[in-house]
Amino acid sequence: MDSTGLIFHPDYLLHDTGPHHPESAVRLKAIIDRLDETGLTKRLSAVRPGPPRPDLADWISRVHRPDYLNRLERLRPDAGLARIDADTVMSPESYRAALLAVEGTLTAADGIMSGRFKNAFCAVRPPGHHAESNRAMGFCLYNNVAVAARYLQERHRVSRVMIIDWDVHHGNGTQHIFEEDPTVFYFSVHQFPLYPGTGGADEHGRRAGEGYTLNCPLSPGQGDEEYISVFEKSLRPAVEAFRPDFILISAGFDAHRADPLANMSVTEDGFGEMTRMVQGWARSFCQGRVLSCLEGGYHLDALARSVARHLTDLLEDEGA
Repeated sequence: MDSTGLIFHPDYLLHDTGPHHPESAVRLKAIIDRLDETGLTKRLSAVRPGPPRPDLADWISRVHRPDYLNRLERLRPDAGLARIDADTVMSPESYRAALLAVEGTLTAADGIMSGRFKNAFCAVRPPGHHAESNRAMGFCLYNNVAVAARYLQERHRVSRVMIIDWDVHHGNGTQHIFEEDPTVFYFSVHQFPLYPGTGGADEHGRRAGEGYTLNCPLSPGQGDEEYISVFEKSLRPAVEAFRPDFILISAGFDAHRADPLANMSVTEDGFGEMTRMVQGWARSFCQGRVLSCLEGGYHLDALARSVARHLTDLLEDEGA
């Protein structure tokens, strides 16, 4: 168990969002090209997920309503684009790409739990953290990380899962799916106010899940120092109290200072330090089990450099 998994399928590139859409296939192309150019690809255990497993719809239905699954399949166009909302579209290949994105996260989960990987990064699209139980939104169709959390619990008998979301936008879908569940802790640090308008500090779970959601909204312009401070002062105590058995990262890189869709000032160094901090907690509480899944990031060079830094630090985990 000395490798970092890289989960990627070329069919993720077939999810066509149309011209000028920020969440386009060129994002993944930029990432893969950067990993090749820097030699990181050769150091990773690259895995192409197989076709969607026969029971994949059952696993997706653990977090999405069955009628939503049926509706999304019906929305798939035979040609051109089908617009779900102002930001979210489907092309003829989008439905399969979304299934493969979920399959990729489950493949990574299996690989970590079996000892094939020490940790893994899923270079998938469409992203997922805005997708709610019965609604696609914010470029997202299925909530990849949420499905992985339930899969880890039910397939691999993992008791407590922590989701750390550092995308610049609040992961409203992930929060809502788990807000009444004390076995999944959801943490988000994000720019506020910003799309989708959720993620206030007063949102901390409901009913049995009260206290198992932690939002740390930040005003525009915050950078590495402020993010690391949030991790140290707010997230660290939550991790130590919750004692997760597995950590999932909703790894958006749109808090980068160059990103066009937000107004934060994080650098590659900041993402690297956040990665190292999460790894340290994972070593302490969950045998180093970290599964990272791509969310946002829309400046191609900044995205590619940030992912490369994130993977470099995953590879160089102590004890690797």
